[in-house]
Amino acid sequence: YEIGVRLVGSEMCIRDRLNMAYNQLYGAGRMWNDERLTDNVFQARSFTDQRTIRNGLADPSTNIFADEWKGMYEGIKTCNIILENIDNLKASDKIKQNMKAQTRYIRAALYFRLTNFYGAVPFFDKDISLAESNTIGRTPHETIIEFIVKELQEIVPDLPKREELATADNGKITKVAALMLMARVYLYESNWAKTEYYCNEIMSGKYGKYELFPSYTGLFEIKNEYNSEVILDYAYVPSIRTWGELWDMVPLSKGGRLINTAPTQSLVDNYIMLDGKSIDQSSNYDPAHPYDKRDPRLTATVIYDNYKWSENVNDGSVNEVIYTNPSNNTPDAYKGINANSSATGYYIRKYYDPHHEAQLALSTNIITMRYADVLLMYAEAMNEQNKMSEDVWNATIRPIRVRAGFTDAQALNYPSGLSNKEMQKLLRVERRSELALEGLRWFDIKRWKAGSEYLNGVVRGARFAPNNNYIQLDNYKFIESRDYLWSVPQSQIDINANLKPNNPGYAN
Repeated sequence: YEIGVRLVGSEMCIRDRLNMAYNQLYGAGRMWNDERLTDNVFQARSFTDQRTIRNGLADPSTNIFADEWKGMYEGIKTCNIILENIDNLKASDKIKQNMKAQTRYIRAALYFRLTNFYGAVPFFDKDISLAESNTIGRTPHETIIEFIVKELQEIVPDLPKREELATADNGKITKVAALMLMARVYLYESNWAKTEYYCNEIMSGKYGKYELFPSYTGLFEIKNEYNSEVILDYAYVPSIRTWGELWDMVPLSKGGRLINTAPTQSLVDNYIMLDGKSIDQSSNYDPAHPYDKRDPRLTATVIYDNYKWSENVNDGSVNEVIYTNPSNNTPDAYKGINANSSATGYYIRKYYDPHHEAQLALSTNIITMRYADVLLMYAEAMNEQNKMSEDVWNATIRPIRVRAGFTDAQALNYPSGLSNKEMQKLLRVERRSELALEGLRWFDIKRWKAGSEYLNGVVRGARFAPNNNYIQLDNYKFIESRDYLWSVPQSQIDINANLKPNNPGYAN
């Protein structure tokens, strides 16, 4: 039983174990796995567990249910061991309190992820034996949320402001990271007043100054790591620790290998026009030139047919264009669902670094929390409380769009006259465009209870002349009574009968 596995190497020092806990918290692989659960990307070439889930075919034995469970509990165990042994560390009380605070944050974040996937889960805040782990039952979601909030509130005084971090400590957990996790917890619980409060605390600047980085594209470049927008990220180091998922996402002509994860037409259609209207509403939308006059974040995120590569990627190339239309017969052209090229006719631009290492190995940090999300959470919380106003808009959505590259007054000015539901839709579109491919989409769909809206029906790719038919891919199936929670792994139910009953829709 994974939650009872002992850590190997009892001689490891506390600091090494804290580094291990950071490693177990997140990473590029986990971010992309979360994206593959959504309508933002499609996986071709292999029928992964994410496709199994989205096709409505998952059961308690589906591997990803056990893999996530195992990974989270391994991290929780690491944290519990640290907390039970840290007082033996030869260091000042201030250092030990800070290390405890970091550890408690990581444990809280791991429990937050667990309960969002599985609902009620086994809960313990001390190291337990293998025998104990095989008998412990499931603690209600609400109780775990109460624990997470209490932990985060208690640790804020023992965490530094960002400005207090030494350069060598960049990437460590700060006061604002704890406040943002609280805001995110309350957001996921639809507690709008608390979400508003904690976003306000961050926006006030009294716990550290954060602001939007001037360039949306530059935000995800290695040269701009630890910039003023980043609240927390997962660190990579050139040559020593890199991530290679992008190797199977970028154009073949730019070093891609076998394209396994590609943007969907649904994601592309989400990006509004420069006039602030959707493609269905704007008179400027031309189906013959569907990527013209669009939200600049589309070009910063997705590579499409006739993509002006040299204009958008600073790699020293001149007049290079990416063609994905099969009529061009380029290496990047669409050739079918099982081809080496993209199955959707789109490739991923976000995160691409022209200074990558061999096989597109990247050392670009993965941003897990950033200030733009604080503004988006605040705007959503205000709207849900019927408190949206021009002042709120000008403090949140307007600066996000200005940074994105919008200049048209229709896109930047407060859209007065919208109903609460119309503003809600606008904010959800904005959130998807701003945070695309950052691992948050599934959790948004879940908290909105919008699975049937976004995760049912045919998955589509681009459409190309002469027939102009969209590429038809999977047929997603979302069951409202089942698919907001994952199954408790069958391997764990077989060991521990106290984990029953399983979540609705999954047999025991």
